[in-house]
Amino acid sequence: MIILDGKKVSNDIKEEIAAEVKQIKAKGEKVPHLAAILVGTDGASMTYVNAKVKACEKIGFNSTLIDLPEETTEAVLLEKIQELNTNPDIDGFIVQLPLPKHIDEQKVLMAVDADKDVDGFHPTNVGKMALDLPSFLPATPYGILELLERYEVETSGKNVVVMGRSHIVGRPMSILMSQKRKAGDATVTVVHSRTKDLAEITKQADIIIAAIGISEFLKGDMVKDGVVIIDVGITRVPDETKERGYRLAGDVDFESVSPKASYITPVPGGVGPMTIAMLLKNTLLARDIRS
Repeated sequence: MIILDGKKVSNDIKEEIAAEVKQIKAKGEKVPHLAAILVGTDGASMTYVNAKVKACEKIGFNSTLIDLPEETTEAVLLEKIQELNTNPDIDGFIVQLPLPKHIDEQKVLMAVDADKDVDGFHPTNVGKMALDLPSFLPATPYGILELLERYEVETSGKNVVVMGRSHIVGRPMSILMSQKRKAGDATVTVVHSRTKDLAEITKQADIIIAAIGISEFLKGDMVKDGVVIIDVGITRVPDETKERGYRLAGDVDFESVSPKASYITPVPGGVGPMTIAMLLKNTLLARDIRS
């Protein structure tokens, strides 16, 4: 069983980007600039945004964090987005999800300039992705493709089961893996929490991408020997043996599934770091297109 080490691969990617930034600076050209808008104090979102800011600093990007209180109105948030849309120094930006309940997420994502949408959530980019045209790919699916590619995991003609149908991971993942591409060309089935006889479907899978949002949902008796496992989930599970009172768990029960897997991503240190690396890659691309 081989661990798909997202931490290591993401560091490799960040080093590649840092080398490009060094060349950009040496030529006296514009340095890539990524901005992030955070609304409220969701713990996971704050951790994630801080990791993005740190990653920017490490590779030589400029970064801006706009921290707004929980009670920020939709109108104020849309104004901030418009400011970033029209700011020529900002190459790309993200609005950290989830947003507070009183804000219409779809309206917010639609307001982001598609040319600065480095999260790949704008309908223009989603449409281009579905048609296999050049676009900003959503960072998590993009990171998974990159991980499979760099570990030379064979996907062509394989049965892939995507667990989950969110517009952030499940849906784009199913589209990308069915396309003619490296880490694609697969036969894809999408399942979710309401799928009947789910275990019968997952047992047929050569590759499983688990993004169902239920901790340790996929068990060892639901997979076949030699399966490739990509675990997108991350949940805090109460654990009194840990100093902080919880442990991080994915959507896969690592203990029972890993003995049967040929490749598996750990949680943490698998998909998470790849998401940040691909966001940086998208920002560099946005800067190159704009300049």
